[in-house]
Amino acid sequence: MKKRTVFFLFIYFVFTMAISAQVRYTLIPESPRPGEPVTVALNTPATEAVLVVGGRELAKSVTFTVPAEGAHPEFTASIIAIPSTARAGAATIRVNTARGILVDIPFTIAPRDFPTETIRLQPAQSGLLTDPDPQQAVESNRLWAILLTNGTQVYHTGPFVLPVNSTRRTSVYGGRRVYQYANGSTSSPSIHAGVDFGVPLGTPVQACGRGIVVFAQMRILTGNSVIIEHAPGVYSLYYHLDRIIAQEGELVETGQIIGLVGSTGLSTGPHLHWEIRVSTENTDPDAFVARSILDKDLIISRIFN
Repeated sequence: MKKRTVFFLFIYFVFTMAISAQVRYTLIPESPRPGEPVTVALNTPATEAVLVVGGRELAKSVTFTVPAEGAHPEFTASIIAIPSTARAGAATIRVNTARGILVDIPFTIAPRDFPTETIRLQPAQSGLLTDPDPQQAVESNRLWAILLTNGTQVYHTGPFVLPVNSTRRTSVYGGRRVYQYANGSTSSPSIHAGVDFGVPLGTPVQACGRGIVVFAQMRILTGNSVIIEHAPGVYSLYYHLDRIIAQEGELVETGQIIGLVGSTGLSTGPHLHWEIRVSTENTDPDAFVARSILDKDLIISRIFN
């Protein structure tokens, strides 16, 4: 009986090693910084990618199939965000299947510093953050329900474009922010989840990439807001608009006008707050402008050739 058990354990070990040897993968980029997205691509099916740092799971993202196209074979991909609070150093992306761990991919998180800022609020603005309002809870739950939805369609694969034709920024991504209320007290520190463009009222706002408009409504804190789904778990958000032009359910193209810059909601002046969420995690929008969300040529050259 003991010999039989050892034999089956040996066969299982050999089988597992054979499967692992056939798995080919790539990470893009190979040394991301906190707040940046990582594209994981494999030549075999999987169910999820999990970021593990120091034995703790910090982020998780579903996988999806990128279908064959011309000379490009089919592959599995996942886009996972490195939280802006993650520490630099050794990390692992664990790729799972329904049966367990498929492969552990070691990599290094590069160091990064974020600025700090204090936002001074007027009495009415202070009340938006301090006065209880059940409607805000309703709107928050609706937002998270959207961001937790993972579709299967990939609408956009290339780099994103900036949502306004301006380089003037009043706040950057990842800033450690404190609100100073009208009575002199301050809020607990929070993280600025996007980029603020300080541009004139009425400036056209364009979709940063192709996708489906999944939300186009007024919210108490973010004002007139638009949310676009670009890929499974990948959403762009546009806040404080003066006017919404896009309609829910509409397929918009890169550069299409979706609204006008305003100062609605919790806002100290006309600006656009632009945000990217990956499986609910806030992510540096500039990283999506700098590179393709799914660089098919690069991925295929790494995992198939």
